[in-house]
Amino acid sequence: MGGSAGTLTPTALLYLGLCQGLWDQARTGTLPKPSIWADPGPMVTKGSPVTIWCQASLQADVYYLYKESVHGSWPMKTSQDSSNRASVSFASMSSHNSGKYQCAYQRGKSWSQGSDLLTLVVTGVYDAPSFSANPTLVVASGGNVSLSCSSPWPRGSFHLLKEGGADVPQYLELTFRRKRYQAVFLVGPVNTSHGGTYRCYISPESYPYLWSQPSNPLHLQVTGVYREPSLSAQPGPLVQSGDSLSLLCRSETGFDRFALTKDEELRAPQCLDGQPSPNFTLGPVSRSHGGRYRCYCGHKLSSTWSAPSAPLDVLITGMYEKPTLSAQPGPSVSWGENVTLQCRSEVLFDSFHLSKEGSLAPPQVLHLQDTVIPNQVKFTLSPVTSDHEGTYRCYSSHSNSPYLLSQPSDPLELLVSGPHWYLYVLIGVSVAVVLLLGLLGLLLVRQRRRGKGRKPGAADPEPKDRGLQDRERERERRPTSHHITIQDSITAYRL
Repeated sequence: MGGSAGTLTPTALLYLGLCQGLWDQARTGTLPKPSIWADPGPMVTKGSPVTIWCQASLQADVYYLYKESVHGSWPMKTSQDSSNRASVSFASMSSHNSGKYQCAYQRGKSWSQGSDLLTLVVTGVYDAPSFSANPTLVVASGGNVSLSCSSPWPRGSFHLLKEGGADVPQYLELTFRRKRYQAVFLVGPVNTSHGGTYRCYISPESYPYLWSQPSNPLHLQVTGVYREPSLSAQPGPLVQSGDSLSLLCRSETGFDRFALTKDEELRAPQCLDGQPSPNFTLGPVSRSHGGRYRCYCGHKLSSTWSAPSAPLDVLITGMYEKPTLSAQPGPSVSWGENVTLQCRSEVLFDSFHLSKEGSLAPPQVLHLQDTVIPNQVKFTLSPVTSDHEGTYRCYSSHSNSPYLLSQPSDPLELLVSGPHWYLYVLIGVSVAVVLLLGLLGLLLVRQRRRGKGRKPGAADPEPKDRGLQDRERERERRPTSHHITIQDSITAYRL
């Protein structure tokens, strides 16, 4: 077993071949136990260098490294910048260097307790196993996924590791299929911590620290962590073969990674390849571009994604001969009436699509149960309003290739007449009825108030002309009365 030792110094005495009895004394020491670790890590590729470090909380005189099942120990080289840690380096990792290690230190006549065990594994000794996921590597939050590691070795152990050092599940079952042993690891219910890169290894039963080469990496992606974005097509989901199409994924602010998947109705996406822009350009499009798309949003350097957007069907036109489109009773219809648009094909098809120029809505689809030539379907618009006015086209397709459509039919322009006067009459009648009801209500309230103000049996008030006559008579009597009063005063004075 190879190693390197430092030069003797007053603070770090190097002892070779420490006997087993002295190590037993060290492991039962009273000083605090040191910590132990490997740099760059406890898993080392065959032929690569590795350094084992031992660090104490106190300054020590001597450090020793002990390997399990080996009689003796190695002195450790004290670090130049501190005497409270020391190291042993292996320039080229081999199968002889693998195993479990402990370290201890001595200060004066006192020994420390032994450190925790460090398991040093050498990888790349055997061929890599096979590694796969079922049903998919893209899993919705709360779902489950099985990771399978298989090898032809009859006896041994399977090891599942995740980048970042997170805890991984123990294998659920060990089976033998097609001359291969297979270990199945169940991951789930998944959450954000399960996203990341996994690899598996195998090791023989008799050499547990000698591992195989790593398997192919599997990148587990977790969806449904954030709100779903929206997906739209420009100029629209109907695209002629050979043209280009842009799919725009809109989301809340703060996301810098977007992914587009296709045909999730048949299977979950096998991968999510992110890009910084929410615009995905397809084209020149061909038969293979037809399908159902969804988009996701997420963050860089993360294995978590949003919930999927609502599905968007991209339909490729120009695959077959065009059908014919007609209107019954005709292309001019009055507002409020019914109209039937008939799509007819002389070739055997079982699905027909009706689209309106400028509409953002997906085309209407009708399926035939009885495919007798000529094929035809009827799209009914009822009742017709001004919104139905426009240019229509129809397409034909096969149900086993729902995203591949024929050439468009000749355009049919639907004209809707009379919406204005009909609407004005309806509004005028409604306003007149409301005003009439309001007037009748006011008259009824006024009549009720008058009835409450009159007392039973009371005489009607006299007219205003009679009251004026009484006041005039009163004025005629006033001068006579005044004259009598003056004469009486004169008579009284004379007396």
